[in-house]
Amino acid sequence: MSAPQILMAFRAACAPVMFVLACFDYPGLLIAGVLAAGFVSDMVDARLARRMGLLTPSLRYADTLVDTVFYVGAAGALAVAVPGAFEGAGVPLVALITIHVSRATFEMTKYGRIASYHMWSAKALGALLTVAVAVSLATGESTVLLTCAIWLGIGNELEGFAASAILPVWSADVPSIFHAYRRS
Repeated sequence: MSAPQILMAFRAACAPVMFVLACFDYPGLLIAGVLAAGFVSDMVDARLARRMGLLTPSLRYADTLVDTVFYVGAAGALAVAVPGAFEGAGVPLVALITIHVSRATFEMTKYGRIASYHMWSAKALGALLTVAVAVSLATGESTVLLTCAIWLGIGNELEGFAASAILPVWSADVPSIFHAYRRS
């Protein structure tokens, strides 16, 4: 395994670790530490892959899948560790999940796999989600940052959906809808 693949495997392993730690009532700061370590691995793996000449569409695709598992694990851990964390965010959370599943279904039908755009909005979402979940885990309280992250997630999913609607073939690393439009 290459170093980027090891970092991705580490991030994938962080998801169930966070959830199990939450289930066994470990301190929120510890879970937030695992979350932060996974986030850092996400920041490093692509840069390392570029430097090593290993950045391929298949690696980017795997990274997308691992990111999804990682953030779903973080959300599950948060729901267990801070039971009221998602209170008041039901409608946007359902909208986010519905759009995500609809987009993935559309992409699977069109391309035979989900998109792997790594858009700027997704990078902002990852950073905001990490901060929001870490703050909630550390304090044991819900934060408005979490609701903001959910809304940013909706925007990111809609942007990705639009890119998938206009791109004729599967593409990796499409920074924004404007880049997708130029490629179409």
